[in-house]
This record gives sequence, C-alpha cells and structure tokens, in this order.
Amino acid sequence: MNQEKPAPERKGGKGKYELDERLKAYQGVWVFIEHERGEVHPVSWELLGEGRKLADQLGVSLSGVVLGAPDLATRQFCEQAFHHGADSCYLMADPTLSAYRNQPFTKGLTDLVNRYQPEILLLGATAQGRDLAGSVATTLKTGLTADCTGLTIDMENRSMAASRPTFGGSLLCTILTLNYRPQMATVRPRVMAMPEPDRSRSGQIIEHPLCLVESDIITKVLEYIPDNQQDKPQLPFADIIVAGGRGMKRAENFQLIWDLAMVLGAEVGATRPVVQANWVQAERQVGQSGKTVRPKLYIAAGISGAIQHRVGMADSDVIIAINSDPNAPIFDFASYGIVGNAMTILPALTEAFRQQLTTMRMAS
Repeated sequence: MNQEKPAPERKGGKGKYELDERLKAYQGVWVFIEHERGEVHPVSWELLGEGRKLADQLGVSLSGVVLGAPDLATRQFCEQAFHHGADSCYLMADPTLSAYRNQPFTKGLTDLVNRYQPEILLLGATAQGRDLAGSVATTLKTGLTADCTGLTIDMENRSMAASRPTFGGSLLCTILTLNYRPQMATVRPRVMAMPEPDRSRSGQIIEHPLCLVESDIITKVLEYIPDNQQDKPQLPFADIIVAGGRGMKRAENFQLIWDLAMVLGAEVGATRPVVQANWVQAERQVGQSGKTVRPKLYIAAGISGAIQHRVGMADSDVIIAINSDPNAPIFDFASYGIVGNAMTILPALTEAFRQQLTTMRMAS
C-alpha cells in the first residue's frame, strides 16, 4: 500500500505555499475530447471554454487530447478543438482506439500525460469520461475531483480549485490538489457554458504513437448497439423546462406540469422526491444526482430550491419560481417569483400561453 506523502511545505513567511520543484515541470491545461461514432460529445467543447479561462489565468497553453482511429474524422476533431479555444492538440491515432475500451484509452492517455506533463486534465462526467478518469488518476497516482460545478485557479499556490456538492448536496466544498500532478477533474454536461466557435483559429497537432497491439487487449468489441435517444428526455439540451417538486402534493397534480410543457414545447423536469415517489421517470430528475441543465427558461413549480436541486439548474438564463412559501430558498436566486398555489397558477399560465400562441399563429 502506498503511504501518504507529507503535506507540501509552506515557505516564504505568512504561510505562503511554494510549489514543489518536481511539480514545476508540469505546464498547461488539457481537455480530453470525447467522441463516439463520429460525433464529439458537447461537454468537450464546454470544457474547452472553461479550460481557456484556466489557461489564461495561469498564463499557459490550452490543449485538446484526441484518441481514436487513424482516419480523417479523428484528425478533424483536432481542428474543431482549435475552433473552440485550444492552442494545440495531442493526437493518438491507432486501430485499437476505434471504439472506446478502458485498457487502450487508459494506456494512451497516461502515456501522453507522462510524456508531456500537463498540470491540469479535464474530462466530461459522462459514462465514458468517468470510467476513463478514474483509471487514469489511479494509474498516475494523482487526485481526481468528480462532478465539479466550478473551476478556478488559486493563484496563491497555482492550483486548480475545484468545487463540488458534498454531504448529500447540503454543502459546496472546494478541493485543491497541492502535492500531485496533473490535477484532474470531471464536469457534467451543461454545467459550463458552451463557447462560440471561432473557425479562423488554428493550432499545432502533436502526434504520439500508442505502443499497444490488439492481442494485448482483454476486451473485444463484438457489436455496437445504439442507445435510442429519441425515446428519452433530452433535458440537458432543452431551451425550456417546466419542473415540478414535492409542492405539487399528489401525482395527479403533476399533470398540470405536463399541460404547461406541452403548450410551450418544453421538456418536463422534476426534483428527487418526485422521482422517488414514482410520479415521473428517473431520467427527468434535475439536480446533483440527476441532470444538469442550462435552458433559456426554467419554470419551477412547488420546488423549494434546496442546494441539491439548485446545482442542477441555477445557470438557467431565466428562472420563474412558483411557491406558496414566500420564504422558499428558490426565491433567493429566481429571476421572477410568484407566491401562490401552483395548482391554481399553472392552469392560468397554460391558458394564457395557449391564447397568446394562438393569436401569434393567426397573425402570421
């Protein structure tokens, strides 16, 4: 078992932290570009936008990391990374990387880190990203902060300050990895804003081989069975969401949420207690243990605004809260608040929107 290394020494008086000499060789911010079946996961571009801010704070370069098949599409992912803020892109192209498997991807990414030594490595908190991040962090014997909701740089010690909910979502904690590199974090989709692509940007592609052959890999890809996303809610990418909480009282009252969502062409969201009560399916849960969303409009009916839910929707452009309790926490961060009975207000809103939309259609 590895013994814990001693805490880093603070030098220079007044408790100022001085970076260990062995860690100063690590420079730059990296973002793992996740892709599948020729499509890059949007979280990769979101992380490049956030990585650009971190790199600028540190005065270092931002790089994308692409692992995939040796074809034109894989190389084009590097070009897209430049458009979203990367200065350079590390490319590892090999037939064994044609489909995601933990073993070759872990070896590829750890080889790149050991060779080029980035100080920060970011991955999406997706099924693939979580699987890969845990394996890479373990192999590199470094720290990993999972499901972060905020990233910044503590300039006093030149470390990434990664914030995430803890204690069941009742608190937000900030974690720093002072004595290990790279500093790793995963971030869920839609937590960070999507940067506007700049197609005039270009950069350097740095190619590196993967010294692994197919016979060395334990797992084999026999068949690809696509997940039918059309049958699942698409909350993370919805422009409008109408969500209900425990304040809706009964399962049958939740139909009022569906009625308003149908008129607005919106997705339906819910809090954890509603999902646990089996009023709606788990895929509609918004919050720490559910989906993170950034719609243009979020209507929250009968939702108190506890931090577990707040971390999943607080970055919505406009939040309209409906709650009978004038002291509900959601009113502290909502754009507009309506104090009243949701079972009365929701039907009125539904009818008002229906009439307005009908008038607009007739006018056009």
